[in-house]
Amino acid sequence: MPLKHESEYFLSRPIYAHIHTDAFAHNLERVRQLVPGSKVWAVVKANAYGHGLEAALKGMASADGFALLDLAEAEILRQQGWKGPILLLEGLFSQEDVFLAQDLQCDCVVHDHNQVDWLENLSEANTSHTLPKVFLKMNTGMNRLGFKPEEYREVYHRLHSAKYQITHMTHFANADYLDRTPNVDQQAELFHQCTEGLSGDKSLSNSAAILWHHHVIYSDWVRPGIMLYGASPSGRYEDIQATQLQPAMSLRSEVIGIQHLNAGDSVGYGSRYRTDVPIRIAVVACGYADGYPRHAPDGTPIWVAGPKGLEDGKICLMTGQVSMDMITVDVTDMPHVQVGTPVELWGQYLPVDQVAQPAGTIGYELLCAVAPRVKKRQS
Repeated sequence: MPLKHESEYFLSRPIYAHIHTDAFAHNLERVRQLVPGSKVWAVVKANAYGHGLEAALKGMASADGFALLDLAEAEILRQQGWKGPILLLEGLFSQEDVFLAQDLQCDCVVHDHNQVDWLENLSEANTSHTLPKVFLKMNTGMNRLGFKPEEYREVYHRLHSAKYQITHMTHFANADYLDRTPNVDQQAELFHQCTEGLSGDKSLSNSAAILWHHHVIYSDWVRPGIMLYGASPSGRYEDIQATQLQPAMSLRSEVIGIQHLNAGDSVGYGSRYRTDVPIRIAVVACGYADGYPRHAPDGTPIWVAGPKGLEDGKICLMTGQVSMDMITVDVTDMPHVQVGTPVELWGQYLPVDQVAQPAGTIGYELLCAVAPRVKKRQS
């Protein structure tokens, strides 16, 4: 009997991630409406925040460019037919990366003196290839990557002398906190002071700045990430509820078992949840090995389909510890629920941020953490 391909073992298990490519297109258009004078880098790092590069390219083919982290992802985009700009958000990691980046026609963020040295060497040795464009990163207060303001202009002049086309870039530390506008303004003001008189475009705005600070902060290039996937930069769904963004992923599964508990019974590992009254429990095929947060507490919302399907479903509450492959949900008030009833863990009916918050995390993490064993479907 021939061995199955690895992916075939999971075809019958009902959990899957539905990727809505039309939501990508919609969210990209919302970005353009908010910042109509800016070009858009669609950020697709971490395999498009767990959604898959192929689906992201299909849904956001009208982006001005794609921004990501590593050359392997850049190569995938080229293999899939993307001929437009690609930006390496952390730049080059070694001298050897220079040549592959050049072959793949990638633009590079520059945030470190070693990267400057490598690019100077490339310029000196270059005879036939076009030099990559440089996005020179200033550290205006994030204190992760970038050159301090007092050294920025010197680095700029080195790269300018080496014939590189330079865009000025920084990243906000507090744009996703709606009550910290002064911090955002301070970083922007410092950035503009330090780049005054230097030629080149500017790139400042991430999703949060696009959503909540676009009236005061202009970018020639914007870099939306999480908003393209329909989740909130702040981690609170309430903050984006009026923005008309659409979720690009719906994580769905089915009920695979029903249990009837008497008063005093418990459910799950450690008997964490114990009921005071008789309840009806649905067992759902989803667990931490699929990417669902193990630390989600009792009461985390789950969307359970109604008699007509997901569209007339409602929120039910998780009961008991998340296990590797299963979660348990109180469906006492939904007598129609049976084996095979559809469930949405997050997505079109239940925003991912509303699942992440009780679990003490953010939507970004849940989207990125969906496990490889969860099959994906596109529409």
